[in-house]
Amino acid sequence: MGQTRRTYDKEFKLSAVKMVTEEGMSVAEVSRDLGISENSIHKWKKKYLEDKNNAFPGKGKLKPEDEEIRRLERELKRVKMERDILKKAISFFSKDTGVKYMFIKENRRNYPLELMCRVLRVSRSGYYNWLKRKLSSREIEDRKLLEIIRFHYNRSDGRYGSPRITASIRRNGIIVNRKKVARLMRLHNIRAKMKKRYKSTTRQNRKAEVSENLVKGNFRSEEKDKVWTSDITYLWTSEGWLYLAVIMDIYSRKIVGWSVSQRLSAEIINRALRIAVIHRNPPAGLIFHSDRGSQYTSKSFREQLKSYQMKQSMSSSGNCYDNAITESFFHTLKTELVNFEKYETRDEARQSIFRYIEIFYNRQRLHSALGYLSPVEFEEKNKEEIKERVA
Repeated sequence: MGQTRRTYDKEFKLSAVKMVTEEGMSVAEVSRDLGISENSIHKWKKKYLEDKNNAFPGKGKLKPEDEEIRRLERELKRVKMERDILKKAISFFSKDTGVKYMFIKENRRNYPLELMCRVLRVSRSGYYNWLKRKLSSREIEDRKLLEIIRFHYNRSDGRYGSPRITASIRRNGIIVNRKKVARLMRLHNIRAKMKKRYKSTTRQNRKAEVSENLVKGNFRSEEKDKVWTSDITYLWTSEGWLYLAVIMDIYSRKIVGWSVSQRLSAEIINRALRIAVIHRNPPAGLIFHSDRGSQYTSKSFREQLKSYQMKQSMSSSGNCYDNAITESFFHTLKTELVNFEKYETRDEARQSIFRYIEIFYNRQRLHSALGYLSPVEFEEKNKEEIKERVA
């Protein structure tokens, strides 16, 4: 009877190799001490040095329990991929096979072809035949539109969904259907940036006098510089917290003043108000609306409002909608910018906010409430219309 061939599990091979690579023993010494051939140790060492993390995966060379773990890991990976494919492709099951093939083509880098074909219930041969076919006029048109969609999506830094991208395309004189834009974006996995919401920084001074709510939830104005709203939020940097105060004109949704500080004090809103007044020079009687935070009830801020002949207005107690318009801006800021950044310094965060507010939000971002115009465009358009009526 011949000798039974010895087999070695992964741990044994790793231990043998490390005797050479880490303990300084020669291959001959390890061979002698373990009673195995030098050739085997040389092979194991070579495999280990080529890929330390995945060396010795061979089936039959693992312990039974390790082989079972390996099998379960592979099965779990397959199930996760199937789940991800289903989540992305659920809307394509009722579509024709051409749409399914398009989904497969767009996701070839993410999932195995065989797995996608099985989940979508199409054949690989059918997919390959589809790739070789001549494009229809509709597909050629869709490809051209897709390039335009990607241009506007990238121009907005991934912040626009289908409504704003549709509006951006139409502004260039191209007639396009929003549902078609939405379909192509969904098919090609083009989504607007959207992450978790933010927390408010409102800290109320219970002893301070509260101003009357003059706005009463009516966030519409027919003229600029009649009603301003304000709020404060915070951002995290590696240097610590950075607080941001903004002032918005509800007429155009434009941020007319803003300020940042590493301290949450009344000075942050005082500075934002000074900047807003310099930029806008508002008439007497402007209503300044905010929550009941201690910065807004401070003596220094109220004196500043009085010097500018502004009327103070404050949200009703417990009504989360009484300053919703400014809170909506913070939600947009966080979901379109801040949650995708990792600021090392406060100065880096400030520069990022500057670019977002002064370049993108005020001058480029299309607002559905403004008929898909930016705040600056909205004010300019209405100024020209007023001039025409006066003339």
